Amino acid sequence: MQILYQDKHLLVINKPSGLLSQPGSLDTSVVTELESRFPFLGVVHRLDQGTSGIMVMALNQKSLSHLAKQFQFRTTFKLYEAEVFGQLPLTKGHINLPLRCDWPNRPKQIVSEDGKPSLTHWHCIESTPERSRVILIPHTGRSHQLRVHLASLGHPIIGDYFYAHEQALAMSPRLHLHAKKLVIHHPVTNQRLSFESQAPF
Repeated sequence: MQILYQDKHLLVINKPSGLLSQPGSLDTSVVTELESRFPFLGVVHRLDQGTSGIMVMALNQKSLSHLAKQFQFRTTFKLYEAEVFGQLPLTKGHINLPLRCDWPNRPKQIVSEDGKPSLTHWHCIESTPERSRVILIPHTGRSHQLRVHLASLGHPIIGDYFYAHEQALAMSPRLHLHAKKLVIHHPVTNQRLSFESQAPF
């Protein structure tokens, strides 16, 4: 796990695929790997276990409250990169489909009229008949939003163990979803900070 930035107030890391954001069903997580080095470690947001990329952690309670409000009120900017199954028919578009938990199969999510509004903007940067590389900008931050939205188009993310069909799942042992860029404001100075990490697939 690579540390991209650190000061007295916050920590920015590059999370590897396969690692939980916080303690759960596995023996290790981002928090358990870092907690011995920091007296306070506040989880501001989470990435799915299979998703790699940029995460920010708070190093004190004041920073945690400030950063959490930025995510709550969508003053951050998040950009993801993914590889999806098949060739997309357009170069860009948006997916505006409400999502809710699929309770009998949780933590899976489903598209549902009684779900929460969910909006994803996408832009295709590379495409072959077998796969397409896309940039994804989530306007909302629902659980599994990008994964469900792309699967709903018939182009699931490669290696997605929840939403990909057998052919797309077999194309990679890991989920091809990466949190590529995160822009926040520093919780003390209010300076705009931008972090970027290249997709490892």
